Amino acid sequence: MLIKRKSIEAEANRKAGPGKRTTIDELPAKPARKPKFAPVTLSEQEGVRFLHFGTEWVQGAMRMRKPDWIELEYAQQMMAWMLFVDQPSNIVQLGLGTGALTKFCYRQFPQARVAAVELNPAVIAICNSMFKLPPEDERLAVLEMDAFDFVTNPVNTGRIDALQVDLYDATARGPVLDTPEFYQACAACLAPGGVMTVNLFGDHPSCARNLKAMKFAFDRVLCLPEVHDGNVVALAFKQAPALDFSALYERAAAIVQTTRLPAKSWVNGLKAAAN
Repeated sequence: MLIKRKSIEAEANRKAGPGKRTTIDELPAKPARKPKFAPVTLSEQEGVRFLHFGTEWVQGAMRMRKPDWIELEYAQQMMAWMLFVDQPSNIVQLGLGTGALTKFCYRQFPQARVAAVELNPAVIAICNSMFKLPPEDERLAVLEMDAFDFVTNPVNTGRIDALQVDLYDATARGPVLDTPEFYQACAACLAPGGVMTVNLFGDHPSCARNLKAMKFAFDRVLCLPEVHDGNVVALAFKQAPALDFSALYERAAAIVQTTRLPAKSWVNGLKAAAN
């Protein structure tokens, strides 16, 4: 999200946006507002394709030879909810980016329904054409709508096991939704034992503002260590978990074995944050 690289215009951005999207449980997929979007642009370097919103800020990445792998370190940390939720039934990503988290969850959890919520139709189009997003089916839905409208819809109350929030615009100054009301709605969407992960910009005042709002809405909030590109991933728990670190390290070992994600480092970070 916060790596700077020179971006170039993507051919896919000049294509028409997608038409009507499929929805979950007949949820209307209409955005409540009509914002002006920055141009969606691409760059490539050393076998990795990057998504930008017309600036040098990276909004996501895909290694061309491993399209379903989560390439960026902060995005890998967004999966840290796996330490606490073993068999999710419903996973939701707010902010599609390159679809890295959506693709990974769709492949990794065949028993789960996976949804991505994205307001910008050009992002959805470029994920389909340039980032190998799987076609929608009975388990996968891409909803073209405002994330705030999604989390405040009563249809979604108490249903989501893992909620991944990565809502940045072209300025990359912090999440575009950061109020206590937004995070209260996110908490209301979580099922018992559900976990939310949020991508924050650690070097910006927005980080403290978001953490304050999350702590107002959630029972407990813990942050993983800042990664080299400045991202800080926060884990927010609807109910504060019992932090049995011996059990968490065992769970992390199983995650490493099945996914190759660096889950042990997540436990190290949580242990440091809890002390």
